[in-house]
Amino acid sequence: MKRVEDDGQTTLIQKRHEGALVMVELAPIDRLPAARQAEGLPSYVLSTAQKDFGDLVVRAALGQPQVLVRNTTPVAVLLPAGPLPSSDPTVAAGAKDTGDAVSSSDSAGMPRRLATLGDAIGPALTSAPAGGPAFGLRALDNAVGRLQAGRLTLVAAPPSVGGSLLGLAAARKTALRDGRRVLYAASGPNRDDIFRRILSAETNGDYPRLKQGRLTASEQEFAQQLGQVPLSIDDGSDLTAEAIAETVPYMEDLALVVVDRLQAAHSARLPLSGDRLPGASQVLASLARSLHVPVLAVVDSSDPALLSLLDADALLTLTPTEDPSRVHVTISERDFGVLGSVHLQPDLLHARFVDVPDSSGTNPAAIELADAALPYTSGGHRGIPSALTHELAAWRTAVARGEQEALKEILPSLLQAAAAVSAMPDPHQGHRLAAALRPYGAPVSTEAAGTTGNAGQATAAGAAVQAPAFSGQIQADVTQDEEDDEDGLAPGDEEDEPEGHVFPALKILKDAVGRSKMHPIRVIRKEERDSGPWPLITEHMDGEPRWVHPDVTATRVPHIRANGKRVRRDQLDVPDSFGQGVLCLIDRNGSFPSACSAVPLAPNKLLHTGPLDTYDKAEAGIYLIDIPEWTRTDMPHPLGRIIDRPDEDGRVWVTTPHIKQLDKLVRDNHLSAMPAIHDSWTGKYNESLFKPFYEATRKARTELVQAGGDPYKAYKTRLSIALRLLWPKRPAQRSPFWRPDWRMSMVAEASVRHWTVAFKAVQEGHTLVALRNVDAAVFWTPDSTAPATYRIGTGFGEVKAKFVQAGEIIPEGDD
Repeated sequence: MKRVEDDGQTTLIQKRHEGALVMVELAPIDRLPAARQAEGLPSYVLSTAQKDFGDLVVRAALGQPQVLVRNTTPVAVLLPAGPLPSSDPTVAAGAKDTGDAVSSSDSAGMPRRLATLGDAIGPALTSAPAGGPAFGLRALDNAVGRLQAGRLTLVAAPPSVGGSLLGLAAARKTALRDGRRVLYAASGPNRDDIFRRILSAETNGDYPRLKQGRLTASEQEFAQQLGQVPLSIDDGSDLTAEAIAETVPYMEDLALVVVDRLQAAHSARLPLSGDRLPGASQVLASLARSLHVPVLAVVDSSDPALLSLLDADALLTLTPTEDPSRVHVTISERDFGVLGSVHLQPDLLHARFVDVPDSSGTNPAAIELADAALPYTSGGHRGIPSALTHELAAWRTAVARGEQEALKEILPSLLQAAAAVSAMPDPHQGHRLAAALRPYGAPVSTEAAGTTGNAGQATAAGAAVQAPAFSGQIQADVTQDEEDDEDGLAPGDEEDEPEGHVFPALKILKDAVGRSKMHPIRVIRKEERDSGPWPLITEHMDGEPRWVHPDVTATRVPHIRANGKRVRRDQLDVPDSFGQGVLCLIDRNGSFPSACSAVPLAPNKLLHTGPLDTYDKAEAGIYLIDIPEWTRTDMPHPLGRIIDRPDEDGRVWVTTPHIKQLDKLVRDNHLSAMPAIHDSWTGKYNESLFKPFYEATRKARTELVQAGGDPYKAYKTRLSIALRLLWPKRPAQRSPFWRPDWRMSMVAEASVRHWTVAFKAVQEGHTLVALRNVDAAVFWTPDSTAPATYRIGTGFGEVKAKFVQAGEIIPEGDD
């Protein structure tokens, strides 16, 4: 031990065991980096190790490393010194029991092991590729065909594109979902980064918030369960390919090695960098082949010259596209070239990639639930009630046919059947089904006999997993955000209203824009829409606050409308600490047309104005900014759901209304400083473009709201259509407009006004329970009165107020 600790020297030890001579090494702890944490490996304090040393030597010789600990610090490890030597009695007779330092045996002259085609038949038909590790991403797994044992696969991606997240996806899928052991060799991120990324991806927790150490109770409980996941992390200094190769042989039942990452630029601190990468990749390739284990390595470059020097069997190259919600992945192999490609959708807020929704509009969660249901609906697996089997079979049929309406109808009864299941059967298939139900709020426990190993798919023992209320996805009503992929328009909506219509909204909007002295450009030509600022604009730039107070329990519950249709509604339970009171439901009137009274936007072209030192109040457009820190827990972030999709640098694109909002919050000392503007597309500022439309809308509402009935419904319908036509999504739609920046600025202005009025109420001492979309707010009021910051009435800028008890179903607008 003195030689190990003081001089870093290794001692070879031999012992006779059952007639054979065995050899082990008493080595410094750096010989087995995974032993530094002494987790998952047998460990003994030195006093115990001294008494049982002979037994420890035998165990180490049989392939089980033994960690020696001084106080609580691992200081040395017993490792096998090679294959078991010959059991020849003449050799064994000269062996001492313990303590003799010897030279390792010479294996020169030993014949190489040869294989026949027969040796490959079994693995080819069974183990790979069907049973190999995967990424857990449907399109990519179908294209790659799983990660095969004995092969080195490289993930090549320029910085900030997400290569590390793809490596982590494979580790999460293998360790958390499949319950198989993974070695995660981290040359880039440290263990804390890796843990937070896993926690974010698995719980849908915001990664920026988790980095600040702010975890919800359910996230803390899930974090405790991650301690049981078979994922070993080596983030030690001086991590080399050789160190990885030395560690792997001592990890039993290892299913996957992930190396994150090989750095193209030279760094004196990182051995896995610069011109040492070709040699490192050869070591990793040799490791994969010799130990028959898949090795997945991430390299932070897509330079073909560099990649050609690396000894990879397969290569996945990630390339950004003009659409920030798409990353292109090319799959190639050394002997065959390019085999195919897929697109993935970055979800950087949750440190992961997700599948791109298919052309039928069915979201990935619905597809995953259908796939997870197959073992039970096919009869291959049993253990769930027949009612749930029946609903899952109907779900699979609807997904296969792309029948969105059928999915909406099936979901409530499916969730009701799932709620009756106290524990899912079968460790792997049951965990997958429970995980697939999770996004829909199904309270299904994954705790069952023999299933505790897959903690990654379990929620808190016996606890229900609820879909968040006010999330913007009413799961029983729609399968995904309508506004993210559709505009809600139908053929013919773009045509002017007939003469005598109660409210010719489109005619009025066209006239308002046409009379502007700034000569607005109301349609961007189709050939220009795939470049410039236009691909950067998304529906998430609206900034709608989709928030529930962190101390409030929000649940989606089944509800039957008066017309008999089954839907789901929100139910809010407040803690006792809020005191006595009721829920005050605020519904703002005409949020969008009200915002039209003064929308800050650029009527003409947006020019690329790049990084800006300060916000120019004479310009309007879109801006790439850092997400400002918001520490208050009684109000949502001022940018709402914009912060849900930052790029890898933590930046987001916003429109002028939110820039103005942040500027005011800084002036009022609610934010410390304006965020830096890293890029911009702007034009001349204007607030009056839609004002004539606003005035006509307000006048018509005053007249029609009293009449009610069909005239008022027709008014609201044409008003909505006119505003949606600012950014029609279907290529066949012949709208008189195509200005996504106008549309998103208008919605963002409504969001800002909604947030601002709620913030004033909170500043006056009112308790905000939830804030949603651009018109719905919920307060906890002890005296059944609405906050004074709101004006009760039927006009624009006024609100309707309702009061319900905590725990009652929250009505959601007009049915």
